[in-house]
Amino acid sequence: MDSDFLTSPFDNLLTPVDDHLIVHNELMSSLILGNRIKIHTAKNGIPDLDNFDLAIIGVSENRNSVEYLGDKLNLNEIRKSFYNLYPGNWSKNILDMGNLIHGNEIKETYSRLVSLLTILFEKKIIPIIIGGSQDLLYANYRAYDEYKNTVNIVNVDSNFDLGDSSKPINNLSYLGKIILDKPHNLFNYSNLGYQTYHNSQEEIDLMESLYFEAYRVGEVCANISIAEPVLRDADIVGVDLKSIKASELSSRQKFSPNGFDGKEICAISRYAGISNKVSSFGVYEYKSSNEDEITEALISQIIWYFIEGVNCRIKDSDFDNEDDYNRFTVIVDDYEMVFYKNKITSRWWIEILSGQLNTKLKGTALLPCTSSDYESAKNGIIPDRWFKAVKKNVL
Repeated sequence: MDSDFLTSPFDNLLTPVDDHLIVHNELMSSLILGNRIKIHTAKNGIPDLDNFDLAIIGVSENRNSVEYLGDKLNLNEIRKSFYNLYPGNWSKNILDMGNLIHGNEIKETYSRLVSLLTILFEKKIIPIIIGGSQDLLYANYRAYDEYKNTVNIVNVDSNFDLGDSSKPINNLSYLGKIILDKPHNLFNYSNLGYQTYHNSQEEIDLMESLYFEAYRVGEVCANISIAEPVLRDADIVGVDLKSIKASELSSRQKFSPNGFDGKEICAISRYAGISNKVSSFGVYEYKSSNEDEITEALISQIIWYFIEGVNCRIKDSDFDNEDDYNRFTVIVDDYEMVFYKNKITSRWWIEILSGQLNTKLKGTALLPCTSSDYESAKNGIIPDRWFKAVKKNVL
């Protein structure tokens, strides 16, 4: 057995990557990702986790999908496509942990995913989940129960997935379960790319009443940079493939003629990676197909851009050193708004005063924002993100 690899408790949670993919890597250039990352194989097992920054996990569980017809997902084509890519100028170490073993019941699969993610969080390893139906995001969220008492979720999706929380969880109702189930650790939920005709007016109104953030697909496509501060404030980021327009995907994935194109979804993925706060990332609602490899190629590039972003992270949220930022104060409707601009990254933040915070958030909070939020404040307009954050805090 390779000395880098050890007997692991993960052996009961994960299956190794298929041997034929390892053979394929050996036939390719030594410079491709498949030959530059560590991979859980049947021969070598899982390496010691202490040396890794990111971990890829395949979770093909889809039994709680409303469209489930007994089909099984095969993630091999995604891996093959990802392995064939070349890494950037990366310093982060990547591990492909293989595939999560399903439980006899779906709740057992959730429990196994929670256990696995909990271990990764303790070791400061960022998991990259390749799903399966998006109700897996519920298990991803529950893995934070012992890790953080406030969690922000950003979902790149055409739907809000609130559903009917009184019924059993599925891939269109998991958000309702996240909101209502104890412990109540969700602080903020943001949606990027919703399409109005795929959501009921009742759901849209509920999002507004909870002061959650929602950005229509046209709004984000017109100015992709508005996604950056939203993602900068996220702990969990999930990408639903239904947010991508049909022309970018194979026929099994076609959901809507409208949505993000490949370039836009990869830009969003990179923004998620650059965020210093994002600690888990997932791509969901994959349906394997032998028709072509375009969906698998796009998923692999989404993952590539997320990893690229992680490698480009710059810590800019420490405002103890006044030489690192500029501070601006604006008065709007008797509110004193304090903005900060980091001199290195040019990223903007807005202060929420301690008197406006709830018991979960102590002291002064800094909310990511854009330069246009500052310009709006100067013109007497209260930034929408600040308004919603304050409203949530005083509830």
